[in-house]
Amino acid sequence: MQKFVMIGYGDREGYDRTAVAVRDATHAHDAKLQKDGALMGIAGAPVQVRNPNSAQVETADGPFMKSSLPVAGFSIIEAANLAEAVDMASRTPCAVAHGVVEVWPLK
Repeated sequence: MQKFVMIGYGDREGYDRTAVAVRDATHAHDAKLQKDGALMGIAGAPVQVRNPNSAQVETADGPFMKSSLPVAGFSIIEAANLAEAVDMASRTPCAVAHGVVEVWPLK
């Protein structure tokens, strides 16, 4: 099995305009992924870290990446291939509730 990182982007507006039954199904899907071993978490406030030439640690509050939707969460999953990982991602809350999920293969 190959590992993949899923990054979910979404906002409350998109979530709220999704039918409750549909949202409940996505949360059940996430619960199954977690039961099967996926590491999942809701994103908190990010901090950027730099250490140029290993000489001085610099930090800055906020994301480095820019997106029209905020990062909502992260998952590390295992799947047989990219197609299976995409299928898993397609049933998560961010993908269904008017957000987007990126799937990144880990090499």
